[in-house]
Amino acid sequence: MIYSRYMKGSLGTYHIETFDDFRNVAQLYQYSRVILTALQIDLFTAVGSRSWSMKALAGRLKVSPRGLEILCRNLAALGLLVKNGRAYRNSPLSTAELNRKSPAYRAEYLDLIQSHWDDYAQLTASVRSGKPLEEDEPDSSKWRRRFTWAMHQRSREQAQQVARVLNLKEAKTLLDLGGGPGTYAMAFLSKKPSLRATVADRPAALRVAREIASTHPARARLSYVPLDFMKDPLPSPYDIVWLSNVIHIYSAEENLALFRKIATVLSPGGRIIIHDSFLTDPQGLYPIDTTAFALAMLLYTDTGNTYPAREVIQWLEQAGYSDVKMLSGLRSRKDGENGLIQGRMKARRRARRSLPK
Repeated sequence: MIYSRYMKGSLGTYHIETFDDFRNVAQLYQYSRVILTALQIDLFTAVGSRSWSMKALAGRLKVSPRGLEILCRNLAALGLLVKNGRAYRNSPLSTAELNRKSPAYRAEYLDLIQSHWDDYAQLTASVRSGKPLEEDEPDSSKWRRRFTWAMHQRSREQAQQVARVLNLKEAKTLLDLGGGPGTYAMAFLSKKPSLRATVADRPAALRVAREIASTHPARARLSYVPLDFMKDPLPSPYDIVWLSNVIHIYSAEENLALFRKIATVLSPGGRIIIHDSFLTDPQGLYPIDTTAFALAMLLYTDTGNTYPAREVIQWLEQAGYSDVKMLSGLRSRKDGENGLIQGRMKARRRARRSLPK
């Protein structure tokens, strides 16, 4: 893998000791730009399932044969194309998930990745101001719909993995708070036939969730509540409140307030389970992908950040949860979630009745 030469240690660090190391890491943008250019000209769709000469493929794409050959050589070095003599064909990944004609194509998620290139070019301004980018368009229903589909396309495999490792034996009801497309809720329903789940999010997100669930075998056990969970009352009660990819959007103070709010809607002995990208080393630097994800929070949110797991555990304890711990068994992913943190509400004791005198 092109990056592995610069990676050291289990925490995923780009360890820079020499100027050569510095230059190699600083220029990794070249490979990102190669991939984004291929997506912009829709190269993987044009290649499809056959092999192409550069002349024929350049004619189909209406680009320069020289430019295309250099681009394709780089894509082959990255493993996204396969070179055979002077001809190129798609890799299995490119055929299935980067080809617009494939059922597995991740359209909205790939569009989201492409939009980040121009956004990150404005990082210096956000560092200077401490404020997110000025939005070119408001948080419209159209944008929310595309973003929700992108999150489903990003999370569908991860949801299956989480469902395999999560203990749902005692749970009868689950609230997927800020659940967007409901990807995780559906995975949990598939695992446990007696579970009932509710997805709570903004109306535009829930419209996508309903579309995704429309053919799911467990759709009858899934309900929806439109709300802004930071402002509106939460539905209750629930045995589990599932909070995935939420806390990095908010400040420490906002998250503590949200944890306290969630505590009021949990059943006695119920659990909050937080799924997010946590910093796990003593200095709060690694995994480096989690530290890098904080840049996105600077660009796109007013108060968001990424947080050490130990701090999140402390917030839960402050909010009144017991038996707070990080759960094991979840395989981390390079672009996001690497952990599960659980807290439990203490079962409420029944008041003892006084015996009549």
